Amino acid sequence: MPTDDDDFAAMLADFEKDQPKGGVRRRPKVGDQVRGKVVSIGNDAVFVDLGGKAEGMLDRDQVVDRDGKLQVEVGAEIEARVVDDRGGALTLRVRLGGRGPEAKAELLQAFELGLPIEGTVTEAIKGGLSVDVAGVRAFCPASQVDVRFVEDLTPLVGQRLSFRVTSYQPGPRGNLVLSRRAVLEEERAAQRAELVDKVVPGAVLRGTVVSIKPFGAFVDLGGLEGMLHVSELGYARIESPEEVVSVGQEVTVVVLKVEPSEDVRKPARIALSLKALEADPWIEATKALVVGGTVTGKVTRLQPFGAFVEIAPGLEGLVHISELGAGRRVNHPREVVKLGQDVEVTILAVDADKHRIGLSMAASGRAEEVAAVEHGRAMQRAPQSLGTFGDLLAKATSKKK
Repeated sequence: MPTDDDDFAAMLADFEKDQPKGGVRRRPKVGDQVRGKVVSIGNDAVFVDLGGKAEGMLDRDQVVDRDGKLQVEVGAEIEARVVDDRGGALTLRVRLGGRGPEAKAELLQAFELGLPIEGTVTEAIKGGLSVDVAGVRAFCPASQVDVRFVEDLTPLVGQRLSFRVTSYQPGPRGNLVLSRRAVLEEERAAQRAELVDKVVPGAVLRGTVVSIKPFGAFVDLGGLEGMLHVSELGYARIESPEEVVSVGQEVTVVVLKVEPSEDVRKPARIALSLKALEADPWIEATKALVVGGTVTGKVTRLQPFGAFVEIAPGLEGLVHISELGAGRRVNHPREVVKLGQDVEVTILAVDADKHRIGLSMAASGRAEEVAAVEHGRAMQRAPQSLGTFGDLLAKATSKKK
């Protein structure tokens, strides 16, 4: 039976379990990234409980959008950076870049502490972007504009974006170098952490096509990229992925396979499919196929062993080389047919389990030959012609004589 001492020991253990390791939580230092809960919102400042008797304060304009609308509420959690400590509430910043007499000091602070800043793109110049940050002209190299290289930078002119300061030398001829890519990569890392548990075989996800290669398309799932192989774009045979998708297009895909990477610097390989969401044309199309029947199709591929013929959208059959010609030897399918040619074929076999259809062009030729032979024989058995009207008249005249 538990005693009062046992109950106290259990309560003490629970209390210690909830406390930070190493005893009392230390007061955050300048430069630390902190997370806390908004406890009050004033006209000019927002106060944040950081735990361990530490409280932070940040200017209200740090948490409003471009229209001045407040983006947080009491009880919301917020992440920020400690930029000053004067013994009372810690001064916090979510972002920097506002105009004012302390703007340049803030830029140096942003560079030293790794804080994000906001700036307005003023023009696209050789090698990158010119950006106005708190009245200071800055440069963002083209390689640092996005996580992928952007060919045309002009659409970004006039936009207000977030950057990291990668180099800052104050002074009349100082320079300020920025990276938007660093901010985007951090955002993608956070998204990736949330997404990783959802990317499992069989999951249906939304994504955006970010690049196209001859072998397929890459899709951004929101921090993680997967590959749509050309064979998974649909059941119908296509020559190029551009026939089905385009860069910037939103698509719904199925995760086929996930191969974790042993290298922490490389993401997992994710195989995706559009085809898996489509109805298999075999289910309906093969119902209408009758062995021995003839259909018309288009030659889609030529191989040394035969020709593939599409007899319905996404439904191909093989005409083996031995079935290409009636009564003559064929060394290669191109001697008989060519790509894109419409041909009439006979259904030899349908294997629904293996998705295979055996076709023949020779069978159609043999059928025509048999029909011709039968027609000739019928003509031979038919009674002789009665002749022309002149023959009949001559025959009648000779009888009268």
